[in-house]
Amino acid sequence: MSVKKSNMGKARSAILVTGRAINEGISLLVFTLLDLLDFILCLVYKVIDFVVEAEWKPCYCCSSSAIQAMSVTSGSKTILVSEKGESTKIVRLTSTKLQLEDVSDTLYTRPSVMSEISKSSSMICDKMAVKSVSKNGGGTTTFRVSSTIVEMLQGKIGGKQVFPIPRWSDCDCTTCCSWTKSSKDTLFVNVDGAIPGDKTSENVLFIHGFISSSKFWTETLFPNFLAATKAKYRLFAVDLLGFGQSPKPTDSLYTLREHVEMIERSVLEMHKVESFHIVAHSLGCILALALVVRHPSKIKSLTLIAPPYFPVPNGEQATQYVLRRLAPRRVFPLISMGASLACWYEHISRTICLLICKNHRVWEFLTKLVTRNRIRTYLVEGFMCHTHNAAWHTLHNIICGTANKIDKYLDVVCNQLKCNVNIFHGRDDELLPIECSYSVQSKIPRAQIKIVDNKDHITIVVNRQKAFARELEAIWSSSSSSSSE
Repeated sequence: MSVKKSNMGKARSAILVTGRAINEGISLLVFTLLDLLDFILCLVYKVIDFVVEAEWKPCYCCSSSAIQAMSVTSGSKTILVSEKGESTKIVRLTSTKLQLEDVSDTLYTRPSVMSEISKSSSMICDKMAVKSVSKNGGGTTTFRVSSTIVEMLQGKIGGKQVFPIPRWSDCDCTTCCSWTKSSKDTLFVNVDGAIPGDKTSENVLFIHGFISSSKFWTETLFPNFLAATKAKYRLFAVDLLGFGQSPKPTDSLYTLREHVEMIERSVLEMHKVESFHIVAHSLGCILALALVVRHPSKIKSLTLIAPPYFPVPNGEQATQYVLRRLAPRRVFPLISMGASLACWYEHISRTICLLICKNHRVWEFLTKLVTRNRIRTYLVEGFMCHTHNAAWHTLHNIICGTANKIDKYLDVVCNQLKCNVNIFHGRDDELLPIECSYSVQSKIPRAQIKIVDNKDHITIVVNRQKAFARELEAIWSSSSSSSSE
């Protein structure tokens, strides 16, 4: 019997090794072809952009020349940009607090088979090596940015959009462009629950994940909260910058700073929120942690669902390590293939957005037609109502770009906050493995973690909304009781 089990174990191991080898071989071939396709699409989009918009938008594909940048730490900030063979350009950062350090190098440094071809394409676009110097002698840091970033900054400082809104490849429907008809520079916020001004009420902020919207919460949890809960809690669900019905500026780099400040302006300041609970999913967990660090005394409880946390081994470059973990350039499982397309290929992902997001009304109609309205399309709407510029920059600047900050954020939660911390994760989540949540718990030992069987990245909330609503109500009630003691 033991010999039979041993033979079965060896056979299973052999099958796994063979399957892994086949997957790697197929993946190498497929992604080599995709590298070539992305390079070709780079040229195609430059031609189309030039024809339609009279100029092309620089991308993140290409070579480098030296520039220098000086950061002045007093009231305003000045970046001196000096290109080889050209006069010095001055960019004043007065209307924005954006810092070059907020930009992830994974936007323009993604090793591939076509990288040598990209490096030789200096006539197409230009990547720049940047030196940042602190005026007060605070030290010198060397990092890299692309000419796209410099151009967007110049547009911001000039007080004008660099490119039209919407661009030709973006959707122009009422839902996607409603923000352009309003003078408010704030996010779309769905507010439910307790009556504003009730001093006995508490506040809850819901932050959705990547390529989603506030409907991820309002169509699932909000209808399932008890009447007593809605009488006590004010519920705020935001559409993040670039998604849903929120603004989608073409000159934004969608950095952590921009996302967080928009949440502060749209919820905390506008609705005079003094303290609040946070519920965040996936990418939203990073924004939640950033808010916790900025407002530690205001947090009443923190609930993280499938947090994208990958501890970085010593000697690894944090941003690149997270990029490889999140998007391993593998064909199987298919969700890894999708993540790799979104993370590694600027122009292929733009093509996908062109086909899906620009035509989301058609896809929503077909979904309703095929299902005869048997399913609600809020997930489809959330998945499609964004621009490529928003998705591309948010993915890199938030998930990858904050890789060297997350440990510090978690240390703040562990050492400076006393509030309840709860983590939920689906056992079948193939996008973000459950090890991510266990790693968060290792940084915050008091955190309570719940792994839900037979649930994945989405169904951890969707299709178990009633049970999850009860769990959240228990968390908030317990947190309120603890704070009153």
